[in-house]
Amino acid sequence: MKKWTTYDLAQIALLASFIAITGAIKVPTGIPGSEFQLSAPIAVAIAAVFGFKRYITAGIIASLILFLLGMHNLLNIEIAMVFRIVAGGLVALLGPSLPVLMLAGPIGSVAARWALALSLSIPAGPLLLAALPGMVFTALTVWPLKQLFEKISEKTEVRRHVKRVL
Repeated sequence: MKKWTTYDLAQIALLASFIAITGAIKVPTGIPGSEFQLSAPIAVAIAAVFGFKRYITAGIIASLILFLLGMHNLLNIEIAMVFRIVAGGLVALLGPSLPVLMLAGPIGSVAARWALALSLSIPAGPLLLAALPGMVFTALTVWPLKQLFEKISEKTEVRRHVKRVL
């Protein structure tokens, strides 16, 4: 197992803060109670570009930050972690192709809403119906976000900077 470098730790910290900030932003969809977290497509794109290990580590840190700030409660963390494990796991297992990325977010959302319904002992149908606009938004925006993160990752790759200095 490779040790994490200072660059890796800084990158994970930046990804965690990005997930936390976008996780705190709720986008209204016009349907009461169905606001959408902006972090869903960003999270799937992060998993595709930076890998599952960095993604899940950054996600845990982001959830901890939001919990400590009082912006999320344990149910929010449950939803986020189920989403991260399912969506990130699909990307890790099946690869970052367009169909996988477009389906990973909605499948992660369905799994998270199902887990929430089980936790609260309520029907999952209304929760899934309220999540539909967010699922469509995630499926449509994840690919451009992945392309953006790939460009940023290529331009900031640490190996290039080390070679230039040497």
